Amino acid sequence: MLTANEIGALIRTVPDFPIPGVMFKDITTILTHPGALEDTVAHLEELTRRFDYGAVAAIESRGFVFGSVLAARKGIPLVLIRKPGKLPAEVISREYSLEYGTGTIQMHRHSLPAGTRVLIVDDLVATGGSASAAADLLAMDGCEVVGAAFVIDLGFLGGSAMLEEKGLQVESLLRFA
Repeated sequence: MLTANEIGALIRTVPDFPIPGVMFKDITTILTHPGALEDTVAHLEELTRRFDYGAVAAIESRGFVFGSVLAARKGIPLVLIRKPGKLPAEVISREYSLEYGTGTIQMHRHSLPAGTRVLIVDDLVATGGSASAAADLLAMDGCEVVGAAFVIDLGFLGGSAMLEEKGLQVESLLRFA
C-alpha cells in the first residue's frame, strides 16, 4: 500500500488554474496511478474510523470519486452534493464563498432518513465553503453531520479550522502549508 507521502508525491500542482494566482492541486494523477485510488480511500477509511456514520455525502465532482469508493467499501448510502441544474428531483440549495469566487450546491430533498449520521467527503478543503454549505444542506434535511474527510487540506486558507469552529470533526490525508 502507498503511504500518504507517496500519494502526496503523485499530486500535480498546476499554476494559475482556474484563475491567475491559484496553485491548483490536481488529484487526477492519483486516479491514473494503478492502486493509488484504492490506497487513498483505505487511508481515508482509517482516518475516519472513529466517526460513527451511516452515509457518505460526496461533493461534486472529485469528491464523488473518493466518496463513492468509501461508501461502497462500507456498504452504506451515498448522497451526491451537486452544482445547480444537475439533479432531477426536488432540491435544496446553499450558496457559499470559495477561494476564487462564489458557488451554489444542491442535494435532493429527503435523500436520507432524518437523523442519519453523515460523513462529508471531498478531494480538497480550501476555504471550507463548499463543505460548510454541504453540512448546512444535510442539517436542513434532518441529517446529523459527524465530520468531514478530505484527501488534501490547504491549511493556509483556513477551511479545516473554520469547519472545526462550526463543530465538525475534520480529517485530511495530506496537508499543504
